[in-house]
Amino acid sequence: MNKPQIPNLLLPAPLVGSDAGSFTEFTVTQRMPDIARRVIAENKFSIDINQSLEELAAELPSGYLRTLTNDTGADFHNWEKYLELYKHQHWVDVPWFFAETYFYRLILNITNYFQPGGSQCIDPFLLQKIKGLETSINSIISLCTPVEKWLIQSQQEGKPSKSSLITLLYFALWGNRVDLSLWSAFEDDRSSFDIQIQLNNILIDDSFAVTKLLTKSQNNRIDFVIDNAGFELTCDLCLVDFLLGGGFTNQVYLHLKPHPTFVSDAMVKDVVYTKDFLVQSSHPQVQSLGKRLTENLASGRLVLAEDYFWTSPLAFWEMPILLKDELAKSNLMIVKGDANYRRLLGDRSWDFTTKFADIVSYLPAPMVALRTLKSEVATGLTAEVILELANTDPNWLTNGQWGVIQLIS
Repeated sequence: MNKPQIPNLLLPAPLVGSDAGSFTEFTVTQRMPDIARRVIAENKFSIDINQSLEELAAELPSGYLRTLTNDTGADFHNWEKYLELYKHQHWVDVPWFFAETYFYRLILNITNYFQPGGSQCIDPFLLQKIKGLETSINSIISLCTPVEKWLIQSQQEGKPSKSSLITLLYFALWGNRVDLSLWSAFEDDRSSFDIQIQLNNILIDDSFAVTKLLTKSQNNRIDFVIDNAGFELTCDLCLVDFLLGGGFTNQVYLHLKPHPTFVSDAMVKDVVYTKDFLVQSSHPQVQSLGKRLTENLASGRLVLAEDYFWTSPLAFWEMPILLKDELAKSNLMIVKGDANYRRLLGDRSWDFTTKFADIVSYLPAPMVALRTLKSEVATGLTAEVILELANTDPNWLTNGQWGVIQLIS
């Protein structure tokens, strides 16, 4: 691990589950137990595994962190070090981001994900991911149809279409609403939304500046820190497809989780499954997207990468030097989702008016964050906007109805 280049600001306290009445408290004491019990209901694990999962669910509201047994996972010894700071503490008293990431790592520990046997490499959230993709097929068709038209148009005109790219940035942003750790795939389809209506709910919109950045050079590399599988991943892949085919970039790296976490977070195999799902579609434009993704993967223009940093409890400024050096090769990092946004800020209680750029000045490359708000963390807002939101939508920080496109170049 390299010496972290932390923000040149006084760091506020991290969010914790003991903040009474907060979304953080709700997550640790209610959402996380519900997720553990959903794992029991949606899988066919042994009685012993299910009993251990139920014990985990029961201990979250008021119990202590349990230890991690050596399951031969590649990150086990790293987790031993992470846990040293929080031994003998209650779940609600440790930093929220640590509690969440450790909770998901414990689920894999309990279900023997890393160990030889009947449940090795069984994704405990697979059913949710599959349903999340299947139930959004109408929205996928609606998106793939114009993407193919825009690609043909850009290629005929011989220049990148900035307006089409901006539209796909919006889809990538609002696709982030479909987070299966918050809403089950068996609930109402959340993939349908009206872009024009949602434009009013973008609190910071640097999308035009993103297009200007990407048209400065002919040899761009884009690094995409992916968030959720399902419809959100399809939105991201449509954006990737247009970036590669529309003249904006020569190569895209997708940075993915090495194991299941946060229910719907995407791994390499989720990208492959989604690509195959698209290829097998009976709809021609959806099928064409899948084929283009297949060709770009085969040619190396689209690269799938994974790193255990992405499933760790570390802030972005604690990124390992090898990963940081790799990202330094990028012309633009696209960082997706609420959890990644929290990591950019160390999941700390920053004043909402703090300049975003002042915090993430440690990044090795230009970066745009595409994030719908689903936690009590935000920066870069004006006092007037904060006051208006507090009056019009008291749950604006956590209901997934508001978003930001924030560029740091």
